[in-house]
Amino acid sequence: MRPGPRRSLTHAEILDAAFGLLEAKGFEAVSVRGVAGVLGLTPTAMYTYYPNKGALLAGMVEQVLGRLDTRGADAAAAASSNAGDAAGPGASAARARTRIVTLAEGLRSILVERPGAVGLLLATPLDGPNARRLDERLLGAFTDAGLDPVQAGRATHAVRVHVLGAVAFDAAEVERAAGAPVPADIEAAPAASATLWDDAETFPLGDRSRELADDPAARFAWGLERLLDGLLAHPASARS
Repeated sequence: MRPGPRRSLTHAEILDAAFGLLEAKGFEAVSVRGVAGVLGLTPTAMYTYYPNKGALLAGMVEQVLGRLDTRGADAAAAASSNAGDAAGPGASAARARTRIVTLAEGLRSILVERPGAVGLLLATPLDGPNARRLDERLLGAFTDAGLDPVQAGRATHAVRVHVLGAVAFDAAEVERAAGAPVPADIEAAPAASATLWDDAETFPLGDRSRELADDPAARFAWGLERLLDGLLAHPASARS
């Protein structure tokens, strides 16, 4: 077989360019040809790295999740255990909870830096080594806390949904506050209050909540703790 073109870029450089395209132009703009154009390569040269868009997106997901320190979550759980004298099922649940919180907060921190990656995680099969490593840690933590395999799978899904949803909503709020420009070919929609709802009742609780300007990190942590309160409460009685 004849050797293919010599590779002159690293995978990390290509994926960084792909993320730059993602953040600048959105999910639909990310393609093998699009990234090749950013890097000044021919599509043929790019195909020696990533044969199709699916492979490129999978590489981006793996790069994101590869930054998550899953071992650090285990260390945090061990440290919390050493700090207390409790033993038995309660101690196991406490260690598991610390591990889950550390993983979820770590994933949120990574995605806050690259909110466009939320779309990647929703649109791409999470079957790479780094994605499976994260799932394995979460599943193991919930199992250690007393959940059966079905419950652990559901709980892992719920934590992922909480992380991705929180990051997506927070990013949208930041974009709205920054006054993101509307493309020239799209007419901005008027606010609902300027059209249909002028005569509607007021919403004092909602208005007051908006005025509080809640901290996104604190809001995320509170929601995660309340979610875990439910997921880890009496797991044996929750089987269905």
